[in-house]
Amino acid sequence: MRRAVIIFTAVLGFLFTSLGFGATSALAEGEALQGTLTNASQPVAGVVIKVSDQGGTSAGEAKSGADGKWVVPLKAAGTYKVDLDPATLPQGVVVTTGRTSLTLTVFEGAARNVLFPLGASASSGPGAPAPEDDNSQLSRVLDLIYTGIHFGLIIALAALGLSLIFGTMGLTNFAHGELITFGAVVCLFLNVDNGVPLEVAAVIAVVLGGAFGYFQDRIFWGWLRNRRTGLIGMMIISIGLALVLRYIYLYIFGGSVLQYSQYVAQPGIDLGLISVAPKNLIMDAIAIVVLIVVSLALVMTRLGKATRAVSTNPALAAASGINVDSIIRLVWTIGGALAALSGVMLGIFQGVGYQMGFQMLLLVFAAVTLGGLGTAFGALLGSLVVGLATQLSTLWIPTELKNVGALAVLIVIILVRPQGILGRRERIG
Repeated sequence: MRRAVIIFTAVLGFLFTSLGFGATSALAEGEALQGTLTNASQPVAGVVIKVSDQGGTSAGEAKSGADGKWVVPLKAAGTYKVDLDPATLPQGVVVTTGRTSLTLTVFEGAARNVLFPLGASASSGPGAPAPEDDNSQLSRVLDLIYTGIHFGLIIALAALGLSLIFGTMGLTNFAHGELITFGAVVCLFLNVDNGVPLEVAAVIAVVLGGAFGYFQDRIFWGWLRNRRTGLIGMMIISIGLALVLRYIYLYIFGGSVLQYSQYVAQPGIDLGLISVAPKNLIMDAIAIVVLIVVSLALVMTRLGKATRAVSTNPALAAASGINVDSIIRLVWTIGGALAALSGVMLGIFQGVGYQMGFQMLLLVFAAVTLGGLGTAFGALLGSLVVGLATQLSTLWIPTELKNVGALAVLIVIILVRPQGILGRRERIG
């Protein structure tokens, strides 16, 4: 009884401390919408940008400066409508996509970049208002579906590693979010502070993320395993490790949300009702390839079969001649690399902050639980469901509560299928 009380108090203290600190940081840093207006590589000044919330209430207004830049500070994260006043454009200049109004989601503590590509008008006279899209609601729904899939793929990279670690060790690792942050901050350090191209910095960050996972198990978790530390004790230790790493990131990189030096703003590719930045499509392709390769390796290779054997029955796997410690160490290496890749992509998607991994950890846990604990393919499916539920829920609820949508879906599915979508039933007792 005393042990249960100690564990419950420790977990409760962790949640209150972390959530409270996270709320303070978000308020201190603030959110914003910003952009740079250029035409033929020349800045366009004096253009009025108006921002309103979902209810139509004005959230701010700005005018582009001599360098073409503008910024509208916001009071909170949420979904906002950004309107460019075409009457303030120079004569003969229009928004080339025809969209002078955009609906965008701003994340906590992040400054969202807004792109209005400008070009010469085909007709003479002052820049006339571009025709409004009659299917704006459909366009918004499709944009949220794409954003949900994109975000779901980022979650899936982290969730796959977490699921593999849980499957082989049974450990609920609360420090997995800090592996996500590790990849993002290493990439930021290489790219911004040392001028390494983002593509090269991302590869190095993923390799170092895998090395970080390997040495974590070799030096730390493996030692605890050999001492036969219980899973509950290891879970509490992972909570402490998460706090230590998070405050190390805060001390070194500060509390601001930072951006990489490349690909911060890109003109979108017009895909009909939605416009998608090329960087997002490239990230989607990389994530899909990585997820497919890792999933097939688990099914078709000898190491993959050994991993599944350790996940199913470690004692029987060891009796069959499988080196259980080596397999677990390999899983930690793969999990660290996948988490680092997820962090790099999340940093490109919404900026780099010391709490980014912690803020996504709840969704990663939800994805793993929803898909089925310890199942790789379940983690992938659960991540897509969580990503879509998170984004599409903003059609009916405020963006600040969008995580509630994902958790509501999790609760409903677990009530109907306790083992998760692809999980297996287990006999208890």
